[in-house]
Amino acid sequence: MLVARRRDRLEALAEELGCEWEVCDVGEREAVEAAAARILDRHSTVHLLVNNAGMPARRPLDEVELELVERVARVNYLGGVWATRALLPGLRSGAAAGGAHVVNVVSVAGAVAFAPSGAYSAAKHAQLAFSRSLRVSLIGSGIAVHTILPGYVQTEGFPQRSLLAHPMLRRIVAQPEDIARAILKAVERGRREVVVPWFPYRPALALYGIAPPLFARAGDWMVRTSATFRAKAAEGDEGGAT
Repeated sequence: MLVARRRDRLEALAEELGCEWEVCDVGEREAVEAAAARILDRHSTVHLLVNNAGMPARRPLDEVELELVERVARVNYLGGVWATRALLPGLRSGAAAGGAHVVNVVSVAGAVAFAPSGAYSAAKHAQLAFSRSLRVSLIGSGIAVHTILPGYVQTEGFPQRSLLAHPMLRRIVAQPEDIARAILKAVERGRREVVVPWFPYRPALALYGIAPPLFARAGDWMVRTSATFRAKAAEGDEGGAT
């Protein structure tokens, strides 16, 4: 069952995969509850829920529009809460029929403070806390909760152009297929939290826990380097360079 906002893409992908679909903006609670009700009417048993919707917000919290802060919180955090709660009867049925899983695709940004994307990072912090607390709440229910923590991923909403233009930083950019494989492994192997890719993000998170100031300096360097390459890329575009 595919769920997303754009009907044309849903129809095309569903036809390719041979599956069902529902148009739904997960940033709207009523839409999520209505879609979940339609899904449960057709499929009373749910074995796997993947909360993957996300949108960027690339400005610091003291500069970003408050409407965007609210929208990011609804899409990146509350949408997963609403979907999980609405589909919980189906998940409980799935648990009774052999097992059920909830996968929350969060972000490394949910485990560290990243000022240039303050609203995004704050929403992902909330999503990570939700995922961790939900896991504990559902112990003994037969519903396992898995958290995926990707680093930079190249997608339509997050093209990562500046990082891909850097010969060193491009190595830390993952592809959607990498995240899909991580989700499958987490479910198959019972992994609670998976960082994708493991290097350099897992060591970076450990460093953040041990020495936050040192991590902050490394993050500042990455931001400055990324900004420099964005500026150079823009100059190249203006000058006709490819």
